[in-house]
Amino acid sequence: MTTAAARSVAEQRDTAVPDASLLAARAADSKLGDQTVILSVGDALGITEAFVITSGGNARQVRTIADEVELQLKEAEEGRAPIRIEGLDDARWVLMDYGDFLVHVFVDEAREYYDLEHLWADAPRVAWA
Repeated sequence: MTTAAARSVAEQRDTAVPDASLLAARAADSKLGDQTVILSVGDALGITEAFVITSGGNARQVRTIADEVELQLKEAEEGRAPIRIEGLDDARWVLMDYGDFLVHVFVDEAREYYDLEHLWADAPRVAWA
């Protein structure tokens, strides 16, 4: 394994991401979001600081996870709401844009297909638990 690959696999605690992205990951986990990760993409992307990526086993769970993320951020962040939410109709891939971070909630098959973790393999993973 290359040094860069080893770095991307290891979760880092000192990587700066918005605190609200940590809360979003915990909210997803509270509704049994599967393999929830935070990627620090700010240095590579420039338009946002982090991706929170999680998945659910079916469309109902994906909607439940997305609803819980939205609810917990509104409660903890003084009414903070996403700028835009896409994908709630079929709930295969729900994208929640909070500006400084994005939340991706996939149904398992869609997560495997799009494989954002592989696409952003060089982005540091951030420990959130």
